[in-house]
Amino acid sequence: MSGIGPIVIVARLTLREAFRRRLLWALAGLTALIVVLTWWGFSRVAEASPITGPVQMLGVSQVMVMLAFMFSFVLAMTAVFAGSPAIGPEIESGLLLAILARPIRRSEVLLGRWLGLAVVLVAYALVAGYLEIAAVALATGYVPTDPLTPPIYLAGEALILLTLAIVLSTRIASVAGGAMAVVAYGLAWMAGVLGGVGEAFNSDVLRGAGFVARLILPSDVMWRGCAGALTPTEDILTAGGMANASLYKFSPFSGTTPSLEWLLWCAVWIVGALAIGILLLRRREL
Repeated sequence: MSGIGPIVIVARLTLREAFRRRLLWALAGLTALIVVLTWWGFSRVAEASPITGPVQMLGVSQVMVMLAFMFSFVLAMTAVFAGSPAIGPEIESGLLLAILARPIRRSEVLLGRWLGLAVVLVAYALVAGYLEIAAVALATGYVPTDPLTPPIYLAGEALILLTLAIVLSTRIASVAGGAMAVVAYGLAWMAGVLGGVGEAFNSDVLRGAGFVARLILPSDVMWRGCAGALTPTEDILTAGGMANASLYKFSPFSGTTPSLEWLLWCAVWIVGALAIGILLLRRREL
């Protein structure tokens, strides 16, 4: 047995394991709770002050960006702690050796694990993201300028962090690998903020730091794309009281649409990281 078949089989088993551990049910319950609370909170805001003018729309947009940032953090942590135990514990328990006794390659086990968890994370990001946007629109009537792409960017961020966690799990224990992935995620976000400051104040050093960080771990590319899609138009920013609306895009909770080159780099990074993970797993003693 070779090719795509074993990968799909391992992915299906990973999904079954997620159901058995009730990971999907927990995510579904939390999503429903968050969406209801979002609708309730924004409904109370709309009752107190109707969302009609630019100031109100600016306020709603900023709360949406903050919600997206918190959701991106939760999604990142979910990706890390789902991917960290994907390979390592099976090696330590000897389960992987039993699996490999069958006609299944190590690369197929890793890719199958990645695919199964990726399906869970992408579905969660898309469903929860679109429900959140719909809840805000239903409660306030406000719709961001680009309502379709923010959940897609968040799903891409989750895939990057899932890939990093699985690659680390081929060599590092689950807890240590998860901690390293979380720290890397935080450093990448901070470097993105510094890069934005460098753009605002024309600092080549800070701009270069942000660029290099995005090359090493491009999760911030996806977050900035999500924030940029939720950012209100420059007219709303100006009318809402922003003294210099052009500087808004350099704040920690703002962003711009990534270029095609950066999006391609994210895809190349995922493929390259998986290739490194396969190489590390092949060279590990079982």
